[in-house]
Amino acid sequence: MDISKHKMYATDMPMGLDMALAKNKEAFDYFYSLPEAEQKQIIENTHVISCKEEMQAYADSLVN
Repeated sequence: MDISKHKMYATDMPMGLDMALAKNKEAFDYFYSLPEAEQKQIIENTHVISCKEEMQAYADSLVN
């Protein structure tokens, strides 16, 4: 996956979200197409997620 094509706003990206997005190209592309404020809101929503399965489901839900 070539991330150089994406604007990289998310400087405080949780590792779990980063890994979950890497497993779902459509969610990855969607996340990095968003304005910085919307990326930050998605990141804020991850603070209540407690396991990698929930994080993957959350990442997948961005495009479902």
